[in-house]
Amino acid sequence: MKLSERPSQYAPPGSAGAGGNSRIFPRVFGVGTAVPATSYTQEEILEEFKVTDPRIRSIFRNSAIERRGLTLPPLLPDGSRAVETQGQLLQKHVTTGLAMGREAVEACLKAAGAELSDVRYLCCVTTTGLLTPGFSALLIKELGIDRHCSRLDVVGMGCNAGLNALTAVAGWANAHPGELALMVCMEACSAAYVFDGTMRTSVVNSLFGDGSAALAVLAPEGGAAAEVRERTAGPSLLRFSSCIIPEAVDAMRYDWDDDHGKYSFYLDPEVPYVVGAHAEIALGRLLAGTGLRRSDISHWTVHSGGKKVIDSVRANLGLSRYDVRHTTGVLRDHGNLSSGSFLFSYERLMAEDSVRPGDYGVFMTMGPGSTIEMALVRW
Repeated sequence: MKLSERPSQYAPPGSAGAGGNSRIFPRVFGVGTAVPATSYTQEEILEEFKVTDPRIRSIFRNSAIERRGLTLPPLLPDGSRAVETQGQLLQKHVTTGLAMGREAVEACLKAAGAELSDVRYLCCVTTTGLLTPGFSALLIKELGIDRHCSRLDVVGMGCNAGLNALTAVAGWANAHPGELALMVCMEACSAAYVFDGTMRTSVVNSLFGDGSAALAVLAPEGGAAAEVRERTAGPSLLRFSSCIIPEAVDAMRYDWDDDHGKYSFYLDPEVPYVVGAHAEIALGRLLAGTGLRRSDISHWTVHSGGKKVIDSVRANLGLSRYDVRHTTGVLRDHGNLSSGSFLFSYERLMAEDSVRPGDYGVFMTMGPGSTIEMALVRW
């Protein structure tokens, strides 16, 4: 039998799994988010960069985004914004990313009832810059995390990377019961902007915002202390699935632009439709062998990739506007926050207090590759 044909050994938390053993799944124990102190409406951005082209103004105004946190270039004496070099953009990536990352980590640990000294594994995710050593080393130094903390940097995977990283985090937590793992998405998207008035860059510039999100994960141990912690925990991470669309590998890119001498994003106009067309395939893979149907999923935490991609996913999966209310709310208030967007939606879901024990949920992210990542969770 081929590996892909093997029946799933999925079992709900606390039930008898393969061999009759009770399966313990890693669980989410806290989430925290952060954005820059400076934010702008779409109209303010158009004015800041003196955009007059009606086509570009229309892109900004029809984005379903009201406001985004951004770290704009410094003002020149004439009131215009400076053109930043790649070196200056990289420095923005580091300073803005670290500042937001620290704030998100502190908020996450507070929500989890944990301390920095509890962190045993740190996974940092980013796409808006490249540096060595990576954010994991810098954040350990910045926060004073134990020098023996295991770490991982997930770099360059794009908006889907939060779930790619969470797969690794959940795996580590599962192998180290009772030890806290932390994932931090640090995306200073304004460190990847090119302002040249073209349609290519304008689509990107109308969409992305700066933000960081952190998630605490732990595989519970037995005992009375664990039982107390269980009652305040978030969902169990049951399984993950991945669906890459190789024929659309160039549809979303962050690569070198010779004309400007710096990196820049590219988004193909067909991206929403390509992602939407494969959403049902990805979901089928996630639920295969579980006995669950789409109607059994009570909560959808979807990446805020943009109005068109959200609409396409919603149409192809048969989701209601209510199902994606937090996804569209995050897009409206923050724009596309890249890898951490879905955690902003998850934070809103938990604050809403609408989740009940036994509810199933799906985390979904989309990004370059083109790729759809999913996770099945249960409260």
